Amino acid sequence: MDYGELALRIKRWGAELGFQQVGIAETTLQADETHLQRWLERGWHGDMDYMRRHGSKRSRPQELVPGTVRVISVRMDYLPPGGRDAQAVLDDGELGFVSRYALGRDYHKVMRKRLQKLADHVAAAAGPFGHRVFVDSAPVLEKALARDAGLGWIGKHTNLLDRHAGSWFFLGELFTDLPLQTDAPVTAHCGSCTACIDICPTQAIVAPYQLDARRCISYLTIENKGPIPEEFRTAMGNRIYGCDDCQMVCPWNRYATMSVETDFVPRNGLDAQKLTALFAWTEEEFHQRLAGSAIHRIGHERWLRNIAVALGNTPGSHEVVAALEERREHPSSLVREHVEWALGRHGPRFQRSLP
Repeated sequence: MDYGELALRIKRWGAELGFQQVGIAETTLQADETHLQRWLERGWHGDMDYMRRHGSKRSRPQELVPGTVRVISVRMDYLPPGGRDAQAVLDDGELGFVSRYALGRDYHKVMRKRLQKLADHVAAAAGPFGHRVFVDSAPVLEKALARDAGLGWIGKHTNLLDRHAGSWFFLGELFTDLPLQTDAPVTAHCGSCTACIDICPTQAIVAPYQLDARRCISYLTIENKGPIPEEFRTAMGNRIYGCDDCQMVCPWNRYATMSVETDFVPRNGLDAQKLTALFAWTEEEFHQRLAGSAIHRIGHERWLRNIAVALGNTPGSHEVVAALEERREHPSSLVREHVEWALGRHGPRFQRSLP
């Protein structure tokens, strides 16, 4: 088997399947393992205990999937065309901001199917081979592997960056036991820029390449299962699921291209939906509307928690206060506490009591 030729064919097949870039990396991640251990020791993973639970499997692919000698890394652009401008949404306090990656269909399902088809192509050409497909579904240092596969460099905000594509893309991996020809990593091009550090609403990027997840709005609104610490609530603004500020301000994203995937087109008006409308969704409506969405996994309770904070950050109106008071007796103490905080933010001017 000519593994150099097979690597070229894999990249062709990947392009045909809708991946914008495909690269191949070895499995040695010693420096990244040290970086991960320091991050965990500082407690910057917050409540994400799974980051520690898997031990060295995250940084040693051959331990996660025995026999792995190469990792095929892919990227897929997700910035949806035709959606409302992200900054315009952030500037309008009546609207809820949802991270651009979550506006459409769950990317896990989209990419996993494509990666499996890529594996099928490889099997048809090379015969049965050992492999596993991953899309943010296992302890994998996906950004480090993508970097080593030549897909970009890890920026100061800890996202992967490409000179010609910015950072608005998903990553996926195909672990394999085939000794494919590898690609060379690219050089970093952040230079002296600190735009991502300066813009972070909660100062979660504590230093270049250092992210304290406990302060990150994406963590607070998605991974965090409990109350959102009060010190960060005002800074959240109208961000109800994730945060894209560090990507929006990155100079390299001027080169980002729009996605061609119809699955990533905004659904339910989530690119610019009124907070009061979203807050009014019943649990049944939440499940119906967001089935097949990445947002669905946080559940209705945390959805309401996040929106309550955003409503507390609005300029205030009788409509906003009325919406909050409708949830004042919600069965969840988590929701009730955030509703009370939001009502307290508006003071007596718009207050009224439920009948």
